[in-house]
Amino acid sequence: MTTDLDQDIDAFWSLVFEIVTDMEKRLFAFLGDHDLTPPQFYVLKTLIEHHGRCRIGQIAQEHHLTNATMTGLVKRLEAAAPPLVLREKAADDGRSVDVVLTSEGYARFFAVQQDLLAQARTVLELLPPGERREAIDKARFYFRLLVEQFPVR
Repeated sequence: MTTDLDQDIDAFWSLVFEIVTDMEKRLFAFLGDHDLTPPQFYVLKTLIEHHGRCRIGQIAQEHHLTNATMTGLVKRLEAAAPPLVLREKAADDGRSVDVVLTSEGYARFFAVQQDLLAQARTVLELLPPGERREAIDKARFYFRLLVEQFPVR
């Protein structure tokens, strides 16, 4: 016997999966218009969060990737014309490599961010302010419950 809760769980899971799948497709296409892949964008975002400089191993760890995989990503960002990042020997440890965001890397990240914010504005302007805030509050509430109940290990 299927309960209302079971039906709600099925409907909710289907909706979340549909949203995640659609957003991944949209993000891939959107970033492609900026000559970036999602992993490359996330590297730029991580560098922004670390004030433009971070150890390559730390970026790999934050993204749950191997150092070798991250090195490949960084090399492609470095090979962009003009380069979006540079690799430098760490000043405090000659065995470590820092990834440094270039001015073009900053500019590319903020161009993507501004375009994403413009897209969000276009969609959110379709809702009356009260409904918009309610939708955001409910999404925030669900996300907070998810994080509290099922922390990522």
